Parts: sequence; structure tokens; C-alpha cells
Amino acid sequence: MTQRRTPLSSRRPAPSSSTTAAAAAACDPRPCPTTPPQRRRHASPHHHHHHHHRQYQSTVSVQKLRRFNWLILVLRLAAFCFSLASSIFSATNSRGPSAPHWYDFEALRYLFAANAMVALYSLLETAASVWEILKNATLFPETFQLWFDFSHDQVFAYILMSAESAGTALARTLKGSATCTASSAFCIQSDIAIALGFAGFLFLAFSSLLSGFRVVCFLISGSRFPH
Repeated sequence: MTQRRTPLSSRRPAPSSSTTAAAAAACDPRPCPTTPPQRRRHASPHHHHHHHHRQYQSTVSVQKLRRFNWLILVLRLAAFCFSLASSIFSATNSRGPSAPHWYDFEALRYLFAANAMVALYSLLETAASVWEILKNATLFPETFQLWFDFSHDQVFAYILMSAESAGTALARTLKGSATCTASSAFCIQSDIAIALGFAGFLFLAFSSLLSGFRVVCFLISGSRFPH
């Protein structure tokens, strides 16, 4: 018996599915889609430079604000010290039962009252400035605090200026009278009280300028400090 030979083509193994897909892809004339490159996670040098610039600006702004707050505190404290000293010199300006007394003169009473009020007000504002430096926030709500400071600075500055003007006019009058001839120490102490009151007025006036500046910044930018 003769054996039937199997053709060679039937002996070859069937191509796998992966081989068929690869061959089809090789024969396809259309370009294969490419996977888009992933974005880099790190930021560009320009972004780093911008972030560094913003951080530098914020640091400089904080330093400026702290210096501004310290300046306000120094002015408030100086106004308190000079006004308190003026009121003390006015209240102790009495030499004896026969000597003139400060309460005998209306201008000196006005001088004492004005300096005493400014000293008390400056003490409260000094405490508020210390609070703002430590807490980085106003003692009262910001809008109320700004308008309170500005309005009271204006009112007390005008009161103190008026009292100092009245005291100066009285001092000039007393120098040509028998009061200073009989008790020169009384007139000298009155002059010292007036001079201290003028110094307190100057520091209060500078504080008023800064409080007005803060109000203007708040109206323009919504913050008590410029950005």
C-alpha cells in the first residue's frame, strides 16, 4: 500500500493573532497614532521667577507695615508723655496760699484739661498700637478703628492747639504784670507746661497725618496700608 503524503503547506502551524495584527499594522499605510507626551510636573523657570518675585514683594510689604506701625506707636507714646508732663506741671503750679494758683486763671484750667484728655486718649491709642503690632490686626473692626483714630486725632489736636494758644496769650500777659514779679517761679512753670503741651500737640498732629493716610489707603484699596 502506498502512503499518501501530506502537503507541506498543511504542516505549517497557523499564525497567531498577535502576528496577524502586527502584519496588518505593517501593511496599513495610515500612520500609527502616537501617545502625546506627558506634561512635566515641574514649573518653568519663569514661573519660579514670578513666584520668587511675589514672595519678595510680600516680605518687603510686611517689613514696611511693621515699620509704619512702630512709627505710629512712637508718636502715640511721645504725645502721651508730653501731654501727661504738661498736665502735671499745670496741676502742681501752686506755691502757697498767698501765691497765685493755676486754677485762678481760665486759660491755665483749659490748658490742664486739654492736656489731661490728650494724655488719656494717647494712652488708649498706644495700647491699640501695641495690640496691632502683636496681633497684626486692629483692636476694633478695621473700618471703625480707622475712622475713630482719624476723627479723634483731629478733634483732640484742635482742642490742644486752642488750649496752647490761650495759655501762650496768658503767659505774655502775665510777664508784664505784677504776678510774675511777685512769683517768677509760677510764670516759669506755666511756660514749661505750655511748651510741653506744644510738643504733645506736634506729636499728635503727626499721628493725625498718619491716621489720615491710613483712611485714604482704605478708601482707595480697601486696606489700611498701601500694597
